[in-house]
Amino acid sequence: MSTAASRRANTEPRWLRVLLLCVGLGFLFFFLALPLLAVFVEALSAGWSAYIEALDDPETRSAIALTLLVALTVLPFNVTFGVAAAWAIAKFDFRGKSLLITLIDLPFAVSPVVVGLVFLLIFGAQGLFGPSLAAHDIKVVFALPGIIVVTLFITFPFVARELIPLMQAQGKDEEEAAISLGASAWQMFRRVTLPNITWGLLYGVILANARAMGEFGAVSVVSGHIRGETNTLPLHVEILYNEYNAVGAFASASVLALLALVTLVAKSIVEWRMHRETRMLAEALPAEGNPGRGRLVAPVSPASGDF
Repeated sequence: MSTAASRRANTEPRWLRVLLLCVGLGFLFFFLALPLLAVFVEALSAGWSAYIEALDDPETRSAIALTLLVALTVLPFNVTFGVAAAWAIAKFDFRGKSLLITLIDLPFAVSPVVVGLVFLLIFGAQGLFGPSLAAHDIKVVFALPGIIVVTLFITFPFVARELIPLMQAQGKDEEEAAISLGASAWQMFRRVTLPNITWGLLYGVILANARAMGEFGAVSVVSGHIRGETNTLPLHVEILYNEYNAVGAFASASVLALLALVTLVAKSIVEWRMHRETRMLAEALPAEGNPGRGRLVAPVSPASGDF
């Protein structure tokens, strides 16, 4: 079969491509763009002054601040665990490796409400550690620590899950070369491993941060819904909507929508940079080169502490 005939055989009809494009765009419009537009329309239905007044409400400002505080608090833990777990799984073989991978996927399989109930049974007043914590006047559930703990449980797989396939594809040749040239473990991580995983790490952080800000189920169980204290933004939206405060509810929801749009833009930028660097790396490699080897490791000078 000639090349032209093969190309014609593997090319879809024009009408089919148009149909698939219309179906895809129609789905995105009705299930993504239209609800997002409705949020802003309802939020501004009473005018800009009512919108600003709703956002300036002390309880709304408290919910926004608490949401950002929780997201920023769990971020370093997610990064530390994600990098450590991905490094262990991708670079080493050890007993229990499959179990670790399964445990990392556990938050994806368990309902967030169940997660909240589990932590309530552990740290609640009638829970396993509840009486001991109460005796020392330590509050976990219905307080900030409980919100942070359940959010951390829900979000910790994202960084690790983005880094594991990336680090497995890169292999460990560069790290071994750096060690053989005299690099310390910290030098190897800072000058070899970290630059190779930067964009994958940022991608995982963006996803984890988006989930932390939008988490509802687990936080709803352990928060206690205390206005101005333990209500995150998603919980605050629910309360306002149940009180028929449509403007306040949609104004708060618009903040979440704006955070989601910022997250989407950041995610798109990181994806573009990842694809760009991958393409440049593939073009730079010789045809007979080894996959995953993107740059040379310079000799190490232990005295200088640098590569």
